[in-house]
Amino acid sequence: MKLFYLFTVLSMLIFSACTNNSEHRTLYIIGDSTVKNGQGDGAGGLWGWGDFIPQLVDTAKIKVANHARGGTSSRTFRTLGLWAPVLEQIKPGDYVFIQFGHNDSSNINDESRARGTINGTGNETEEIDNLLTHEHEIVHTYGWYIRQYITEIKSKGGIPVIFSPIPRNNWSEGKLPRNNINSYGMWAQQVAVEEKVTFIDLNNEFATALEEIGEQNVTGNYFFEHDHTHTSAKGAALAATIVANEVRKADELKIAKYFPANKQTVLPKPIRVFLVGDSTVANGKETIIGWGKMLPKFFIEQCVTIINKARGGRSSRSYRFEGLWAEVENQLQPGDYVIFQFGHNDSGNIDKEKYRGSLTGTGNDSLVISRPDSIQETVHTYGWYMQQYIIETKAKGATPIVISQVTRNRWKKGKVERVNDSYGLWSKQIAEKEGVLFIDINNIIADKYEEMGKDEVKKFFTNDHTHTNETGALFNAKIIAGELYKCKNINLRKYIVFNE
Repeated sequence: MKLFYLFTVLSMLIFSACTNNSEHRTLYIIGDSTVKNGQGDGAGGLWGWGDFIPQLVDTAKIKVANHARGGTSSRTFRTLGLWAPVLEQIKPGDYVFIQFGHNDSSNINDESRARGTINGTGNETEEIDNLLTHEHEIVHTYGWYIRQYITEIKSKGGIPVIFSPIPRNNWSEGKLPRNNINSYGMWAQQVAVEEKVTFIDLNNEFATALEEIGEQNVTGNYFFEHDHTHTSAKGAALAATIVANEVRKADELKIAKYFPANKQTVLPKPIRVFLVGDSTVANGKETIIGWGKMLPKFFIEQCVTIINKARGGRSSRSYRFEGLWAEVENQLQPGDYVIFQFGHNDSGNIDKEKYRGSLTGTGNDSLVISRPDSIQETVHTYGWYMQQYIIETKAKGATPIVISQVTRNRWKKGKVERVNDSYGLWSKQIAEKEGVLFIDINNIIADKYEEMGKDEVKKFFTNDHTHTNETGALFNAKIIAGELYKCKNINLRKYIVFNE
């Protein structure tokens, strides 16, 4: 009997645990790209505030499902079929955070987006034949759509929370514009009050926080100069923190208990890109500047850190022999990138002063030489050294990228000198053998030079035919960044920006 009683109690406990688990609350988030940008992976360095909410909640007690979609308005989030599957999942006690408005001011009917809504909160309608979808549609006011979300969420036993849209990074006399007068912030609040649901004025709270930081510190950190609407990771994290704070202040929201005050956001770590090469890559000085010094200009600083370890006068051989590569290799971590460019100095002396020449080709040939102080060195082929760099980079979990050497200002019969039968060829062969990305910069730049002509190209070189000045380095760096951007299978491309 006691055994039966014990079994019954255990069964009830197990059932209770299972029941509680099935009643696990979910926080759904819907909105536009300022809530979830792209796939929510920081492409272009842009994030939505909804992407950081999971870091601010007790995920053991509540699940966050961010269904926001870039480019949508309060209208098109419904008409595109994005809302129906969310509504279907809502259970009693679930919460739905709603922020729309950035795209509601677009055209109501056109062939590109057709996403606009009628201003206000009334019952006005406009009947259209949608030029984009080719369907007949009745378009309503912004407030009408927000009210529909509220009504449908309540019908499922859910709890809606309405947010005003975050401000854009458009400053005037040290202030950011608010949208709380005859705009979406005001209309969102009106509907929330009428429907007796919580309204959070994220627009005003976020703008106030940014004004305290100051325009000079906001632009480039919380927003990027090339985009005044979408936040960086830092900006999105700040907005999410404000959301969490405002939720905790709302006494009527039981969800507040799932937002512990001690939770903080952690920003994604920048991707590290190491540059390994010679003086045509190195930072240099005065009138001798390598493209590596200019490459950071084409990456979003918060997302990518360029670490230029190139050293003038080095070859694939001497960079290794002098321990320069060991310093880089010891720093490498999974997720890093290493861009290699050698060749300019590999044709130097093998067994004489500078001792930087490598054997030609990609084979396993070797030669033992005596250096000063009776040091014995086994010299390998250029291809052998490049292959070792690749293998050792992979072993660290980093991604190697091989590029052919940048083009010299050497001409013959109107054509630029190329390295298609030497270091350019051997770089390509080794990269293909090891299955890593190869970019034939030598030929790409040579083609550009020939289009420009000798007189224009001459402006890129001040002292000699090999080393570029700052203008030439910038030209090369932009081409290299452009080629990296074309490579869809590397994560780096998401953080490349071209500012003309």
